[in-house]
Amino acid sequence: MRMVLMSVSARRVSLLGCMLMLLVATGCASAGPASSASTRHGLTVVTGFYPLQFAAQRVAGVQAAVINLTQPGAEPHDLELSPRQVANLTTASLVIYEKGFQPAVDEAVRQSENQQVIDTTTIIPLRPLALTGGDDLDAERRPSNRDAALDPHIWLDPTAIDRIARVVAERLSTIDPDHAAEYARNAATLDKQLRTLDRSFRAGLAHCARREFITTHAAFGYLAQRYHLTQIPISGISPDSEPSPIRIAAVQRLAVAHRLTTIFSETLASPAVAQAIAGDLGLVTDVLDPIEGITDQSRGDDYLSVMSANLAALRKAGGCS
Repeated sequence: MRMVLMSVSARRVSLLGCMLMLLVATGCASAGPASSASTRHGLTVVTGFYPLQFAAQRVAGVQAAVINLTQPGAEPHDLELSPRQVANLTTASLVIYEKGFQPAVDEAVRQSENQQVIDTTTIIPLRPLALTGGDDLDAERRPSNRDAALDPHIWLDPTAIDRIARVVAERLSTIDPDHAAEYARNAATLDKQLRTLDRSFRAGLAHCARREFITTHAAFGYLAQRYHLTQIPISGISPDSEPSPIRIAAVQRLAVAHRLTTIFSETLASPAVAQAIAGDLGLVTDVLDPIEGITDQSRGDDYLSVMSANLAALRKAGGCS
């Protein structure tokens, strides 16, 4: 009898140990800023990629946990979601995404049937991809691929982030009216910072020897239009697409014609092509960040500081006074 009791007791201890190990493992798997924060707040906001996370965090303040579906250092264009991330979309207090930019997020939002959703394209409609130097960027200009020809990079215009933040504040105030005044204050503070950034760009790029700039992929159309610059992308919307020899030759001709000094690469994409073109022409390379994510290589720790670094890079390359 004693042996039976000891065996049962041993099995209970073993089972308890397994349960504890499982709990620890589950805790480790869900660890991280976003997941741990979600246990401290009543609201959870899920965003598709970094600039939307930035806007949501600044508006929500301490009242919500903000989860970014795109991990730091990952390329957001081709994001694939885990089952946990899909579940987060279903239970989120608010989801903020850009329809058409991340197909996996589009599908997960549709399947979630979550009614508290902000699609940023309803705030700022996307414009067609603007190209310089010919229409030879893969299939992105072909009539059969019209959706891909829309430029998704609205966040590189600071006024666009400002408009998105104001809508986020309005929606959070509806979801959580007890903190509506706080959301409004946070949005107003961010508005001032973004307006200051916009003024800095307008003043800093007003008088430049060169208004054209070459970058790895076509991410800077909204920025270029806002500040009267001309973007010359090596590749199209996707930073991973390989430019054709015809496109590389066109970019080289434009670099010579406009007497450009710099070829810009990015933090989340390979600089190999930019470096090769710069080497062929005897030009220098620098970084112009599309701010699709913040990493240790980013020239700043948030949207505002990286945008300021982008301004400094553009001013140097453009010979601005």
